[in-house]
Amino acid sequence: MSQPLSQSLPTKRVLIVVPTYNEADNVILLSSEVLALGPFIEVLIVDDNSPDGTGELVEEEVLRQPRLHLLRRPGKLGLGTAYLAGFRYGLDHDFDRIFTMDGDFSHNPKYLPEMLKAMDKHDMVIGSRYVAGGGVENWPWYRRLLSASANFYARTLLRLDVRDCTAGFRGYSREVLETVDPFQIRSSGYSFLEEMVWRVARCGFSAGEIPILFEQRKAGSSKIESSEIYLAAWYVLATALRPPPLPARRANSKRQPTSG
Repeated sequence: MSQPLSQSLPTKRVLIVVPTYNEADNVILLSSEVLALGPFIEVLIVDDNSPDGTGELVEEEVLRQPRLHLLRRPGKLGLGTAYLAGFRYGLDHDFDRIFTMDGDFSHNPKYLPEMLKAMDKHDMVIGSRYVAGGGVENWPWYRRLLSASANFYARTLLRLDVRDCTAGFRGYSREVLETVDPFQIRSSGYSFLEEMVWRVARCGFSAGEIPILFEQRKAGSSKIESSEIYLAAWYVLATALRPPPLPARRANSKRQPTSG
């Protein structure tokens, strides 16, 4: 169980965006643990019309918990568009920091306090498997190899300092989202995450990485499809060879692009 955040922490408004598809076994417990961290935190569930009743469960819980919100979509529209829907909600409702995390407990809420503290020094913070102290739990060797190779590929082609480019557990400052224009990204899944890191770096913002242990989901089944991995590899290559247009780089950044 995650511990409440210290009262000494700055109480900026924080939104945690959780995309869901068939997470009825996890979503209520996860959102409860996140909300218990502090009164300045709110949770937005972006549900893609889960047939297992995830949306209905959250809808009932929203009546009891005013800091829990639900955005229901008509079908399975993809992870990237779910993130964008969450970003739009966060910006429209004046949140200062917007985080994303998985809905299956593979991203443990206990890491959020340290990630929030790190945002005092960085513009984007990533819960990273590939910095000292990070790792994965209960993955077969071939999945470890595939993940490590995908990150090496993205780091090399996109010339990034970030070690975990495909991590979905991350936080952005409002300024980052207003500057890098994520709504121009047309890719989804892993490639969305990789392009976001690339945009943040190219616009002059800093990224910090906090070590986490990526845990195997507690309940339900994985939604990852092998086609996403191949699409991500293609999008990374396309971005490297023909970079999309970006807003002007951020001038006079006071933050240093170091991890931790």
